[in-house]
Amino acid sequence: MDGVRSDRREGTSPKRTPRPDGDAQTREERQDLVGIGAVAARVGVSGRTLRYYEEVGLLHPTDHRPGGSRRYCEADVERVRRIRDLQGLMGFNLVEIRAVISAEDRLDVLRDRYRSTVGRDDRRRLLEEGLRALEDLRAQVAAKVAGLEEFLAELDAKVSRHRQSLASWVADPGGASGPRVGDVPGSDAEA
Repeated sequence: MDGVRSDRREGTSPKRTPRPDGDAQTREERQDLVGIGAVAARVGVSGRTLRYYEEVGLLHPTDHRPGGSRRYCEADVERVRRIRDLQGLMGFNLVEIRAVISAEDRLDVLRDRYRSTVGRDDRRRLLEEGLRALEDLRAQVAAKVAGLEEFLAELDAKVSRHRQSLASWVADPGGASGPRVGDVPGSDAEA
């Protein structure tokens, strides 16, 4: 097995710990797990944030110890990084992030099924389902981009008004006090 020690006796299966997503880890794979503090430090969040991600269904630690401590594998760490990227880069809220993560998880399942399926009709159905999931994700990102472009256009208009106002000050250096309050870009009278 890839990444798993092979010193087990032939014919025995390793003990697997189920995860909420249906995946399981062997005892040997769990040895590489790290605690919540180590993950928090690596990713730059608090342990409380990681527990909250678990509470809202974004993150499922690979293992829980009898005392309740959480243990994370490298894939869990990457998931937290993905969540943070979606927050920081795209400005997604946690509901939007859950939709993206769920779609990406579904695409992983579809990819695995496609690779293990030989029937032409089944493969076509899996491709169609994957395409729908990708189109839904694209639509979500496009909506966010459209909102950002609208905000950017508003900022560009304000920058332009500020430049015009500044240019009028420069053009009329002898003016007593410059533009009136209502003429100042971004003032309440203009907003």
